[in-house]
Amino acid sequence: METAPAIFTGTVFVLFGSSLLLWTGHRVRHHEAVADGVHPRISAVVATLAGVSALALAAWCFAQV
Repeated sequence: METAPAIFTGTVFVLFGSSLLLWTGHRVRHHEAVADGVHPRISAVVATLAGVSALALAAWCFAQV
């Protein structure tokens, strides 16, 4: 993988993953819905898994540099 695209992609994944985790944590802490029409625990778990997956992909992209 070329350096510039790997850095750009890794940065996008870091921004998305960390923002999603912060937003999910804020919503759960205030007992608000993470997703409308879905059980609160399930939506929180899915959002957390998506955020952690994005951060893992970012780590992989940065490892390719």
